[in-house]
Amino acid sequence: MTALLMQLPLLCIKFWFFEAPNRLYTYFASLNSSLLQLFSLPLLVKTFFKPIKNEYREGLVGFSIVMGMAVKSVLIVVDLLFLFIVLTFELLILLVFLLIPIASIGMLFI
Repeated sequence: MTALLMQLPLLCIKFWFFEAPNRLYTYFASLNSSLLQLFSLPLLVKTFFKPIKNEYREGLVGFSIVMGMAVKSVLIVVDLLFLFIVLTFELLILLVFLLIPIASIGMLFI
């Protein structure tokens, strides 16, 4: 019983600073992958130079390609901006999670 109580602080530190951040990272990676698929960013990049709505009629191919590039450019920028905001929020959550025990112990000495 005493040996378990001696190991408890080390188990807590191991969980808080190693296991939990690893699981948070795994969750955030899955979330980011889902967001990329939801907003079709890989598909937009892959089909960037293709005509919009696969319009291949003579005289409209050039216009469709340029229009498709313009629309897809806007969508890609919006997707990247949203992804950057999500990544920033995820980093903030991870930092706050890691600083909670340090701040709690620091507040004891103030």
